[in-house]
Amino acid sequence: MNKKWWKEAVVYQIYPRSFKDSNNDGIGDLRGVIEKIDYLDKLGVDAVWLNPVYKSPNDDNGYDISDYRDIMDEFGTMEDLEELMELLHQKDMKLIMDLVLNHSSDEHQWFKESKKSKDNPYRDYYIWKDGKNGGPPNNWKSFFGGSAWKYDEQTEQYYLHLFSPKQPDLNWENPELRQEIYDIINWWLKKGIDGFRLDVINLISKDQDFPDGSEDGLAGHEYFANGPRVHEFIQEMAENTYNNYDSMTVGETPFVDKDEALKFVKEDRREFSMVIPFEHLEFDRKEGWSKITNWELKELKDLMSQWQYKLQQNNGWTSLYFCNHDQPRIVSRYGDDGKYRKESAKMLGTMLHTLRGTPFIYQGEEIGMTNISFDSLTAFDDIETRGYIKAVQEKGEMSEEEILEIANYRTRDNARTPMHWNESKYAGFSEVEPWLRMNNNYPEINVEKDLTANDSVFKYYQKLISLRKKYPVFAYGKYNILMEEDKNIYAYQRLGEENNLLVLLNFSKEKVNYKLDSEIKFEQAKLILNNYQEGIKSELQGSLRPYEARVYIY
Repeated sequence: MNKKWWKEAVVYQIYPRSFKDSNNDGIGDLRGVIEKIDYLDKLGVDAVWLNPVYKSPNDDNGYDISDYRDIMDEFGTMEDLEELMELLHQKDMKLIMDLVLNHSSDEHQWFKESKKSKDNPYRDYYIWKDGKNGGPPNNWKSFFGGSAWKYDEQTEQYYLHLFSPKQPDLNWENPELRQEIYDIINWWLKKGIDGFRLDVINLISKDQDFPDGSEDGLAGHEYFANGPRVHEFIQEMAENTYNNYDSMTVGETPFVDKDEALKFVKEDRREFSMVIPFEHLEFDRKEGWSKITNWELKELKDLMSQWQYKLQQNNGWTSLYFCNHDQPRIVSRYGDDGKYRKESAKMLGTMLHTLRGTPFIYQGEEIGMTNISFDSLTAFDDIETRGYIKAVQEKGEMSEEEILEIANYRTRDNARTPMHWNESKYAGFSEVEPWLRMNNNYPEINVEKDLTANDSVFKYYQKLISLRKKYPVFAYGKYNILMEEDKNIYAYQRLGEENNLLVLLNFSKEKVNYKLDSEIKFEQAKLILNNYQEGIKSELQGSLRPYEARVYIY
């Protein structure tokens, strides 16, 4: 296996708007990130993924870019970004930029020109179609609800927007547009950026017949996700840009299973370093947005194992994550954000940092931040949540209280509440009221407390990261599942050249007995990590306490 820095790295994701406000306008900014570089260094991470900071009207919090070569005024200046990059590099940390290439803002100069007339030179930078039967060209639906098409009265055609109407899809069939995109990527790489996270990048190729899609799920996804030329486009992009650098590329890929993922990440295909999978975060929403589905641990174990085996057998790589700016807090989903908050937060972190792949930490995950609770349907900022609320209300099948309960559980606002730095007013994020409401539990859950407490989630994450640096088996060891049928415990080995790991994770609120396969010999096993401060158990056989995690090396 080829060794790469990004296989050994731990990545920390920053949502700048909610990380640290340096100028007290209620909005996090680049200078706020600069203020906290020592904190990131103390945690021990190797790279920072920065959510979009480009010029944007902020319809979708920066994922609607109006200028790819400039910085949003709220976040600061290009000089601020360059200083941040330089300071990170001085601390041996990489900077990964978020890049949105499936769509732009409708306020981008390209789209302003494209809208002017059917024969404008920029018309073909976007996807314009005539309507059909007095309506849109087809039945494709937007991720944010409603039709994926918007009618333009001036030119009497529809344009495609798989997300907000203010996020028109770019037309990758146009080679001139593709060259513009490659120029942008190379401009950033020459500036010194170490790689990119590429937003919904597997949506860039659409079936050019634009047929109606099945109404099962998101209508049309079978024609706009993993489309006919997606790998051709990505390979061309890679060859002309980031493959000429020692860079890390992370493709966000909805509607991708392990087999499809391999096409993006198999080393000899030279497309991406890794992808961002979604399947492991869909167990509690198998029946759609408006119903929380009960799930079994065995389902999660089976899925994770399928991905682990498939990629290791075929020389592919993936990202390991539970939280990001689009996902609710994992301790409130797959853990226990009450009595066992610390234990379950540490246990879930142990899983991510001991599987094969590159671990990602989302801001606040390292102190066990939880979901928030809003008391009104009008309180949500997230455009996706607002779209779902509207769709559910129109069906008229749920009460306002039921919708609010689901929205609080699902909303992306859960991840976007401001970072908890201390217990002062506004949690040390700002001295004024933030752009999004603080979570009320910040006096109990904050960085300052975690830095001083011996049993904190932060200090546990520090240890996880230091062990990964110390033992190559964390990055390069082969995965092998144990106790496959157990309903409460996720157990597996990582088999390396110099040593092996045994990982035991209790996903239950109860004490659970277990017995490892007697054919496996662990005579020299040494306990190197345990998420319980008191009464650390060193024996291999026996029981695990609620949400207990143990890592042995042998």
